[in-house]
Amino acid sequence: MPEANSNGMILAKEEENDAEVRREDQDKINEFGQLNARLHEVRGETSKLKSLLEKIDDASTELMMGNGDTVMLRLGDALFEASEEEATEFCEAEVERYQTKLDELEKEETDISDRMAALKKILYGRFGKSINLEEK
Repeated sequence: MPEANSNGMILAKEEENDAEVRREDQDKINEFGQLNARLHEVRGETSKLKSLLEKIDDASTELMMGNGDTVMLRLGDALFEASEEEATEFCEAEVERYQTKLDELEKEETDISDRMAALKKILYGRFGKSINLEEK
């Protein structure tokens, strides 16, 4: 009977792979799955941080175009009166804080992608087309 891969596609007889799944193979498959889930989380967090950094940058630009008046600074649900200088310093500190987080997430994404590529090479080498590790 023809073998189906994880896409549900029937493989040709020459593409079938009867390799037994060993414990170490299953561990690698599980690691790949966990890394893939974390990769999606990291990409989501990265996207949110980039959006937040854009908003802070927009706020900084608005502050630069101000005329020296006091501004309302929002922290959580509270609003505080602050000078433009204080608000600008706050924005700069927030940019630095979020940029550090963004840099860490981008490094983590690179590390995860590198490890996933290594696992793909190993698993495709062992199972050929009988296993699908690609995004749909």
